[in-house]
Amino acid sequence: MTSETTGQSRATYQPVGRPPFEGRIGRTYQDSTPWWPEQIGPPDGSPNVVLVLLDDVGFGGLGCYGSAISTPTMDRLAQGGLRYNNFHTTALCSPTRAALLTGRNHHSVGMSIISNADSGYPGKRGAVSPQAGTLAEILRARGYRTYAVGKWHLAPADQTSAAGPYDQWPLGRGFDRYYGFLDALTDQFTPDLVHDNHRVDQPRAPEDGYTLNEDLIDHAISFVTDQVSVAGAAPFFMYLAFGAAHSPHQAPEEYLQRYRGKFDAGWDVFREEQLERQKQLGIVPPDTKLAPRNPGVPAWDELSSDQRRLYCRFQEAFAAFMEHTDHELGRFVDYLEHVGQLENTVFILLSDNGASQEGQSHGSVNTTFYENRQEESLDYNLARIDDIGTARAQNNYPLGWATVANTPLKRYKQNTHAGGVRDPLIISWPRGIREHGAVRTQFHHVIDIAPTILDVLDVEAPDVLRGIEQMPLHGTSMVYTFAGDGPTRKSAQYFEMFGHRAIWADGWKAVAYHVRDSEYDDDVWELYHLDEDFSECNDLAEKEPERLQKLVQLWWEEAEKYDVLPLDDRGFAERRAMSKGRPGAPRERSHFVFRPGQQHIPGSAAPFVIDRSYRIDAHVVAGAADQGVIVACGGVSGGYAIYLQDGFVVHDYNYYGEMFRVRGPLSGERAQHVVTYAFTKTGPLRGTGQLLIDGEVADEVQIPATYRYFISWEGLDIGLDRMAPASTAYAAPYPFTGSIDRVIFDLADDYAGVPDYETGD
Repeated sequence: MTSETTGQSRATYQPVGRPPFEGRIGRTYQDSTPWWPEQIGPPDGSPNVVLVLLDDVGFGGLGCYGSAISTPTMDRLAQGGLRYNNFHTTALCSPTRAALLTGRNHHSVGMSIISNADSGYPGKRGAVSPQAGTLAEILRARGYRTYAVGKWHLAPADQTSAAGPYDQWPLGRGFDRYYGFLDALTDQFTPDLVHDNHRVDQPRAPEDGYTLNEDLIDHAISFVTDQVSVAGAAPFFMYLAFGAAHSPHQAPEEYLQRYRGKFDAGWDVFREEQLERQKQLGIVPPDTKLAPRNPGVPAWDELSSDQRRLYCRFQEAFAAFMEHTDHELGRFVDYLEHVGQLENTVFILLSDNGASQEGQSHGSVNTTFYENRQEESLDYNLARIDDIGTARAQNNYPLGWATVANTPLKRYKQNTHAGGVRDPLIISWPRGIREHGAVRTQFHHVIDIAPTILDVLDVEAPDVLRGIEQMPLHGTSMVYTFAGDGPTRKSAQYFEMFGHRAIWADGWKAVAYHVRDSEYDDDVWELYHLDEDFSECNDLAEKEPERLQKLVQLWWEEAEKYDVLPLDDRGFAERRAMSKGRPGAPRERSHFVFRPGQQHIPGSAAPFVIDRSYRIDAHVVAGAADQGVIVACGGVSGGYAIYLQDGFVVHDYNYYGEMFRVRGPLSGERAQHVVTYAFTKTGPLRGTGQLLIDGEVADEVQIPATYRYFISWEGLDIGLDRMAPASTAYAAPYPFTGSIDRVIFDLADDYAGVPDYETGD
């Protein structure tokens, strides 16, 4: 039967769901006419784009921005392109990443703080709205190959296990390939690695020279090698997001040794010297004042010898971490040059926010303290001074050195003063930017990067993407700055983070510092004329009250427009503890059955055992000769583990490095056993831990203090401890030599919400 006899033209026949075919279909290919749809691709000669994102570096954190730390690769990019001294971010990592990749304000796309909590409001979902397509989604549709390497931190944290869902993972948001880690931070020697959509083990051990920095660059080079070898002239978009310089500040020993004694002059001297270098480099105006030391930062001369020795060791680790990162970035830049891709590659390098205040007064060797609103003592850190920078500690520097990294500005990451939001930006494009080594002074914001990239590539942001109507871009292209300095094309930009607020408009900035748990009406608004006051030193609030009031009113208008409200000053761990989990989220479950062979489970997807009674039953086959971890959660900063060692079953509760231990003998040949750890809550943040073997109590310990909000960034493993060890009694991975059938968690319903740590209420 022919198409004519059926009365239907084969040339126009359109099956449901299939795009139109403009050829002719006969009975055979001899009497048919083929047709191929037009392939949308970038024009010949389109540049590659490499978007390099550093973490917690601060305005003065690079050599080309005045730092005493060696960063020759980043300095090279600056010398071959442009440095910006009036560029701003959101003051925190996930929000900056969301704004960077979408070109929209972070509250508007649902990322008010980090992606570890959904607070129940449109601007606070902890995930990027599908109405805000990413650069990767846009560019892939135009024929670009898209690669992400490094820190992601844009997927809801409770959706980052092997169970997914994967729609907010890098491959779900437009990237063809991915290698890195999904959460806020990871250990540089034992990271939580993901390759595309699955977790993988690190390729070699720390004792064999492994570092995350090197691993990330190896994969970035591998992705480009595949690209240029197979796809030829097709351009690529590479999002290269280092973990550096977020804590933990860790580096190879040779880098740590390079900086021994280099910072003994102290933070006051280094701030003054750094400002002078910034003036000489032209990165700040000649009349720039050095902002006063931030509250809580003492004069270096007032410190004891122990304090100076300890605080210098923290800064040495930070510097080593930065130089090692720069070295590894240099390998990637050199490789692009080697394969002939550097000349036509747009490099955009920035930090996601200012230097971190999370190391607090004395610095930190343990990332868990800050998340629980606690602080290490000087003695605690001094006892661990030789661990700083190594795999044995997860450290961050004290406030004084963070102030140096933010020279000459006020405050830090999380704050909306300049120290939190004014950050380095380098744009280098040998083929497209003629003026090299220059400084640009136009005010710009991280939402302007995506429009700039699209402008360079002559790509329009789509109105509809993947069938979803898109919100308009909020940013302004910066391409006009490539040709010279001059007036900015932006008119206003709001800022908000944890209740801290600011608004910039036409060269003026109003800013309010917010004390957590205080009334917002008590916040004091300051006023600065940034065109004449680079470091926000001259508060004009009393002299120009009308101007201040207009700016404050503008802030409220922008806040309503971009889904900033309601204001919320709670930290992420507190919001997570008080939020409702997504359907099927681990946070909402009380019964779990884990089995050997499963992938590592991230901390946010592990059973929520904080401040509640719970029970762990491990069904194993083991005997007195067996060794190894049955179940472990956490790492050197905190966690818990059940393991066999020297004929004993042991459970350790790692409370900031102090082990609350129960143990009991396991005698005889291999046999089936049920090993149980039962924690019974006896009051807020305290309880009794019992070890049972085959139902019989073997040991008991009183635990006077447990974690308030947060245990560790490392997650849970069955049958081994893949990452940094949760107990000091063994070296990871310490695999179990017996066999495990299942490990069952049962959580009681006596969790009473977030207690007040000071009162126990």
